[in-house]
Amino acid sequence: MASFKPAYLIHGDDHGRIAERRARLRRLAEAESGAGGIEVLEGDAATPEAVVASLSAMTFAIGRRFIVVDGVERWKDKDLERLEAALAAIAPDTTVAFFAREDTRATAPNRLHEAVRKAGGDIAAEQSVKPWELPKWVIARARELGLQLEPDAARALIAQVGDRQQRLLRELEKLALGVGGAGRIDVGEIEAQAAASAERRAWSLADALVGGDAAAASHVYLALRAQGERLPGLIYAMAQRVRAAVGVAQALDAGESESQVKRGLRMPSRAADGLIAAARRTGTERLQRALEEIADLELASRGGARGVASEDSAALLAIQRIAD
Repeated sequence: MASFKPAYLIHGDDHGRIAERRARLRRLAEAESGAGGIEVLEGDAATPEAVVASLSAMTFAIGRRFIVVDGVERWKDKDLERLEAALAAIAPDTTVAFFAREDTRATAPNRLHEAVRKAGGDIAAEQSVKPWELPKWVIARARELGLQLEPDAARALIAQVGDRQQRLLRELEKLALGVGGAGRIDVGEIEAQAAASAERRAWSLADALVGGDAAAASHVYLALRAQGERLPGLIYAMAQRVRAAVGVAQALDAGESESQVKRGLRMPSRAADGLIAAARRTGTERLQRALEEIADLELASRGGARGVASEDSAALLAIQRIAD
């Protein structure tokens, strides 16, 4: 059974981490007291006066009572006098948790910090990590999961996944599961197991379409959607690449050499070679039809299609038609 303090204040500018902390507390609270033992104050209902009223109210709930208060970054010191008194006299079977999603203009008030401390509570700051501090942060989070990461492996993970802390943490958790929760992870294993960045994988999807590989395109699409990428962004990547391939195919049809075409492409040499080869193999006519399919998919994603179960179904059907 978890042990709870009378009060918590979780604040900072890492909003994703704060949301995770809030969700985790709710899960623990429900396991401890059931859904009926939790009261949530958010939006316009999350005021110091409302918290005072909740702390003072009689309740017939059995077990510990939890009050979750969201949005306290909007509060002011001058409004907290009654709340300070209520926290000083908080019932022994009650826990109140304050959450503040801070930025440069809004922060949890100092008097709330002090009131939580005086009540015997805990304060946790969830701050975004500066880019130059990310490798150390990754190494520390890996250590918490029983993993050993050298600085070069941490940097490789950041290069592979990007600098979003929540994505990095998810990848570390997957790596920990893969090695049984303990072990040393080197650069090679990072490159083999960690997800590539969304942007790189979106271009992989587009390249599979241009190359006519329906199976690979469907696999990459489903992987991107599973990691939370939105369809409009994927449609944009597909359209950009196919449009570039159309231009390449038309230039080749007009008699330009591959070296001339390559000079006009703003991409790495190897990627340009691959695009030129795929465009030549696929041909202008098929690529233009692919652009039309992508335009139809964009319409369907905005509710303009009938008879399709979901936007994912529409996307997978379009991928098959484009790549086949």
